[in-house]
Amino acid sequence: MTGSNDIVVVPHTHWDREWYEPFQRFRLRLVALLDEVLDTMEREPGYHFTLDGQLACVDDYLEVRPEQRDRVAALVESGRLAVGPWQILLDEFLCSGENIIRNLELGMDRADKLGGAMPVGYLPDMFGHTAQMPQILRKAGLLYACVYRGVPSSVVSDAFAWTAPDGTAVRAQYLPIGGYGNGAHLFEDPERLAERAAVFTRRMREWHGPEGALLAMYGTDHSAPVRGLPGMVSAIGARMDTLSGYVTAYGDGGSVEGLPRVEGELRSHARANILPGVISVRAHVKQAMSRAERMVERYAEPLAALWGDAWPGRFLDMAWWRLVDASGHDSVTGCGVDETAQQVAARIAEAEHLGHAVRDMVTAKLAAAVPSGGVLVVNPTPATRRGVVHVDIAGHDPLVDATGAPVPVQPLEYAPTLLLDEEMDPATALTFVHGTELYGQHITGWSVENGVLTFEVAREPRTAFNVAEVRDAVEGVTRVRIVAEPRRKVAALVEVPPLGHTSLRPEPPVAVRAGSNGSAVAPLTHEAPDGVRIEDGALDNGLLRVEVAEDGTLTLTSAGGVTLTGAARVVDGGDVGDSYNHAPPAQDRIVSAPETVEVVTVCSGPLVAALDVRRTYRWPAAGAGIEGTPELPAPARTGATEEIVVDTRVELRTGEPFVRLRVAFDNRCDDHRVRLHVPLPAPATASHAEGQFAVVTRGLTAEGGCGEEPLPTFPASSWVAAGGVAALLEHVTEYELVDGSAWGGAAQGEGTELALTLLRSIGYLSRNRHALRPEPAGPQLPTPAAQSRGLRSVTLALMPYEGGGEEGGWEAVPPAAETFRHDLLPVPGTGDPSLALPPAAPGLSVTGDGVVMTSLRLRDDWRELRIVALSPEPTEAVVEGSFTHARHADLRGRPGDPLPVTDGTVRLPLRPWEIATIQLGN
Repeated sequence: MTGSNDIVVVPHTHWDREWYEPFQRFRLRLVALLDEVLDTMEREPGYHFTLDGQLACVDDYLEVRPEQRDRVAALVESGRLAVGPWQILLDEFLCSGENIIRNLELGMDRADKLGGAMPVGYLPDMFGHTAQMPQILRKAGLLYACVYRGVPSSVVSDAFAWTAPDGTAVRAQYLPIGGYGNGAHLFEDPERLAERAAVFTRRMREWHGPEGALLAMYGTDHSAPVRGLPGMVSAIGARMDTLSGYVTAYGDGGSVEGLPRVEGELRSHARANILPGVISVRAHVKQAMSRAERMVERYAEPLAALWGDAWPGRFLDMAWWRLVDASGHDSVTGCGVDETAQQVAARIAEAEHLGHAVRDMVTAKLAAAVPSGGVLVVNPTPATRRGVVHVDIAGHDPLVDATGAPVPVQPLEYAPTLLLDEEMDPATALTFVHGTELYGQHITGWSVENGVLTFEVAREPRTAFNVAEVRDAVEGVTRVRIVAEPRRKVAALVEVPPLGHTSLRPEPPVAVRAGSNGSAVAPLTHEAPDGVRIEDGALDNGLLRVEVAEDGTLTLTSAGGVTLTGAARVVDGGDVGDSYNHAPPAQDRIVSAPETVEVVTVCSGPLVAALDVRRTYRWPAAGAGIEGTPELPAPARTGATEEIVVDTRVELRTGEPFVRLRVAFDNRCDDHRVRLHVPLPAPATASHAEGQFAVVTRGLTAEGGCGEEPLPTFPASSWVAAGGVAALLEHVTEYELVDGSAWGGAAQGEGTELALTLLRSIGYLSRNRHALRPEPAGPQLPTPAAQSRGLRSVTLALMPYEGGGEEGGWEAVPPAAETFRHDLLPVPGTGDPSLALPPAAPGLSVTGDGVVMTSLRLRDDWRELRIVALSPEPTEAVVEGSFTHARHADLRGRPGDPLPVTDGTVRLPLRPWEIATIQLGN
């Protein structure tokens, strides 16, 4: 029993809220487990328990057992039951940085109401860790982290200094030799307690050193407490505690002095599987998550904070609850059964609906000041924006802004005007009328002539309508016509103030209009300066030229001379892995060449030019499995094929240095992976990808050692760049830098290519037999919906940039991604038609080299702004708006030191990669 008295036993459970069973089925087991935990802890005063670092377990339990709240709180207050600090154990790469912060905020606030959160950033089972997590934890008041997966081979002790890109460090407790279950087998055999304790001590001393207490995490997935545990712990001379009790007692007050240093993200396969295939499975769930997060973070909250009336806090809280719930490491990851994925998708959809409702409530208030027939345009970005917006307007008159200046427009589509022209009994036609509504529009006039009843309709109601008058006038009518006012969809080039709005309206053209001082102003014009055009089949806007090759791939040439060829090549290969890991069949069949290519012009400028590229392929229908053993991975792909048509909309807008792509196809195949390849303009040995408050640089390989094949596939949140080309992304996307010659590389030969995963189709949650992972990652259960059959579409953009070497060049990419990801928002005016257009109005301006806004909301009557410096050099954020006071705040919203305000401006120096939160008031 040598050294056994140095063991600190931490009883716990790792609780997956939903995974191989859906949430409610797991909750039934959770309630039974916590009933037993509470009874055991009250019966045995020496018992301690750590509830997995997530408040969700408590919430899920108390919703069923609300009468047990006081028992839970008493145990938390006593220090014997550790809860929080997270609301839920998330996947750090598949949600936004802001989602991570709100998760921690929710968990800590709710834990405080029960007696206090565990002061440890417990991250026991996440599939790797983001670079900025140490800074997030520190700025929320947490000095410690506890991690398992992703730790590199350079870590040879059970404690290290985990350092964020800005230099912030936390003391990280590593869980070697079994992770959060390293002590799970200590007490399995009461007759061999001493022997097991000695083996445990010997192995852990190799990590901890000769002195100090050893952490034994006694528990595993969904584990319940063992009766008589305090006695067995005492029998080996050990003691029982919570994880926070151990860490705070032996963690040197959070000091990192003398500890080995690990910087940035933890995505090594050296010590444990990190299961990287979760980034790309069920891609539509990732799309929905990013879309919902943007709706809440960048539209609903900022617009409500700047332009709303009463703060819609409850609606936004409900949206955030759903987003945080969906971020679980077995939820948004898609590595659960199909029923779980359905629940997660519904939760995400509700979050988006809530955000959408708040956004629309605020814009409806603003639109009431814009005359009907006009259009409100809202800018969701914190810098002045000049860009293209698609608007639907009546008539054929040119557009003007509030100053009377002409707005460049390009017609895109004309709505039909004749909605009905049929022989019909007029009495039947009158049953179509509901108030003033007819065929989804409003009756603005009617007439009877030569036996024809004609209704005139428009989008907005204008006059009263008396259906009785029509009944009295339809004798002899045999035909009914419904005629709508002319409407058109146009692209308009507008300038909108930061986080503000402007407005437009059609106005009859005149040769010369008087200015405010009586002088003449220029005639109205439809033309835009430096417009986009199609020349010889190529799109060109002066910043970028895009040509379509015979095989349907693209050649991009920037104004700075950066050229890449063979871009947007679609590559289909086999995938007989599972939801956790990709695995190609032993005899794979790669399809990268289309059988036919067709190019059609959609529109040709001057504001927007677009082509549709239609490519037809023959993809293998599925994996060719072994008859009678569907659970075994297929060794090849079938000879049977499906004809797959891949449509790519290629769109170039005036003033944008990137080309927008929308890739769509009907997936009728199983067991495969579809990627979009982009050859790099220049050699690259590294990529740069935006993640959660950081830009991470990664090489061409990944560190292995645990057994899982270390495929160098990585996540990118809003963009990834390498070798002089960036892909701007609408959702978290898996990417890899690959040797182009191995994938049917195009004209640039054997150079490196950026491969973006569009779709990964698999049929099992986990496979017992997996070519690239020696052990199962979960139960082998079929997941037919994870084959992701049906219509699939992905929107992204490609942007060549100068200076694409390993040392940088990507600095021009974040502003482009900000524009690409956050469209200007048009809203029809609903005010009196006689109103004048309201003047353009700014909201809040945030500028500075590398400075990106991530959040703006109202908190305790202060507008709370969060920004990050995506810069390797010190920078300064300049915030301008209608405020007179400013102060620092931490990530929990607790106010700090005041900031000087001069004429509504705050200047905030920022360290490289610093996350900063400030509060603005009047």
